[in-house]
Amino acid sequence: MDSTAEKISELQGYKLHVIETEKYKTNTFVWRMKAPLKKEDVTKRALLPHVLQSSSAKYSSTTALRSYLDELYGATLFVDLAKKGEYHVMSVTIEIANEKFLSDPTPLLKKGFELLTEILTNPNASGNAFDKDTVEKEKRVLKSRIQSVFDDKMRYSNVRLLEEMCKGEPYALQVNGEADAVDSITPENLYEYYQKAFLEDEMDLYVIGDVKEEEVKQFANQLLHFENRTPKKLQTENTTNRTEVNEVKEAQDVKQGKLNIGYRTNIVYGDPEYFALQVFNGIFGGFSHSKLFINVREKASLAYYAASRLESHKGLMMVMSGIDLKNYDQAVGIIHEQMDAMKKGDFTDQELVQTKAVIQNQIMETVDTARGLTEILYHNVVAATNISLDTWMSEMNKVTKEEIIDAANKIQLDTIYFLTGTEAGK
Repeated sequence: MDSTAEKISELQGYKLHVIETEKYKTNTFVWRMKAPLKKEDVTKRALLPHVLQSSSAKYSSTTALRSYLDELYGATLFVDLAKKGEYHVMSVTIEIANEKFLSDPTPLLKKGFELLTEILTNPNASGNAFDKDTVEKEKRVLKSRIQSVFDDKMRYSNVRLLEEMCKGEPYALQVNGEADAVDSITPENLYEYYQKAFLEDEMDLYVIGDVKEEEVKQFANQLLHFENRTPKKLQTENTTNRTEVNEVKEAQDVKQGKLNIGYRTNIVYGDPEYFALQVFNGIFGGFSHSKLFINVREKASLAYYAASRLESHKGLMMVMSGIDLKNYDQAVGIIHEQMDAMKKGDFTDQELVQTKAVIQNQIMETVDTARGLTEILYHNVVAATNISLDTWMSEMNKVTKEEIIDAANKIQLDTIYFLTGTEAGK
């Protein structure tokens, strides 16, 4: 039996995905809500899940909620935000022991469901407002979360690259929202947004573990129901096709320069060329055996790190590297050379075989955790496709050199962003 087979059913207002597997010691619930990224909502949306996980009507303080989690044999609860293409995704995850490993006969699966229902539908609120202290506390934390990106120059330069590259596109918005929008959030307008999100978002619940689909469905139908909806889809926007490369230099007091380069791949998850693009990225910059790492970092000793990664739903590839300020031109030159080599097919069969093996290992490692498995399966929700894990593996293994060259030739250089030191900026 395929331990990653998904059983999907339409319930009231959301989709239920059940994965019956004996692979994990715990049962995992992952609740996901997605909506198009919008400037006016992004900061409230970044705050909302943190307010929901902080306390609830029944567990009206963080301490009370955390001690209840301890009673459930150390269950964990956490929230998360992500950008997937032009969508903003909120997640609430609960991991709870599987009672068959305990001497306790209590149906923990049901308790997990009840807790999830409490967190999502019974918040710490009165009238039409969240608890004021909770909101204020979480606003302070959100501000420091936003600030921490500015302080971490590696993350900061990636954010700045995307802001420059995707100006005017929703994707330029940050996952944690905007610092100057935090103050205007009130317990009232956040509560109003909470109601709106639960009416309009596309919602999915993953339940993964040694569970029976029928039982899970029964609990879900009993406890969790929302209004039916037609989730908002993105209005497809025209992205700028640059005629010339957008080059941006920014000076700050940094010792080490950050060189980040953005490309439009013109290929997204669900496209037939997507698998070739994955292998392309692995040979080009995804791993320590890749061209960027070997040629920019090892041979030329130009970079402290050099790697590339894909944004699968937006069709972007980002190259990230840390270099000495004086090596800018040379580093850009060598990175361009590696891209040209890929477009010409200047890579060996050994690189191809090795990259496929590493990607396969990476996928197997990812699905070793229930959360990782959810990440992979959720791509299908975002892209409105249905590619199984087996298909992903077999298609990736079938990729030929010609297909990689074709994918490489669709990739267009868009923006070069360089965070340089103040001396060099003079």
